[in-house]
Amino acid sequence: MGGSILIAYATKHGSTREVAETLQKELEELGLEAETAPAAEVEDVSSYDGAIVGGSLYMGRWHRDAVRFLRRHHELLAKLPLAVFAMGPRTTAAHDVDEARAQLERSLAKAGAPAPAAIAIFGGVIDPKQLRFPLNRLPASDARDWESIRAWASTVAQAFGKAANGGATLRNELQETPR
Repeated sequence: MGGSILIAYATKHGSTREVAETLQKELEELGLEAETAPAAEVEDVSSYDGAIVGGSLYMGRWHRDAVRFLRRHHELLAKLPLAVFAMGPRTTAAHDVDEARAQLERSLAKAGAPAPAAIAIFGGVIDPKQLRFPLNRLPASDARDWESIRAWASTVAQAFGKAANGGATLRNELQETPR
């Protein structure tokens, strides 16, 4: 895959933007062109060769700007390699991640999103100073696993390369792996 990758993000308090910027840096270190932009501000995706869409999960829903981005660009995204990520579980415990993934998959289905080549769930950030009552009484936490985030960039690069070459997506390969 030789073109550029858009990393569109939807964030309330900035932690999803920080993950998008980290993904951009990692993709560039892998030799790919990438740029980040707030999902609500992206007007055209036709100049990109792939897209990553990330958003935070709030109260069981993926950030509305991420959902709107997928709806707005559905036709073109269906022709491009696509990856999505969500931020949100307070911990990276399996139960929390599974619940967050189910929330993300419901949002993707509701948005009518094309099948992503890669999906990731990353831990979220709670900064009580930025929240309203009663959430401002939660303890501060940052469950982002930066090593996993950087590793996922490599997974996306590989999945996009296969998708761009007409090969199987990473999801299909995982489904075909004997157990």
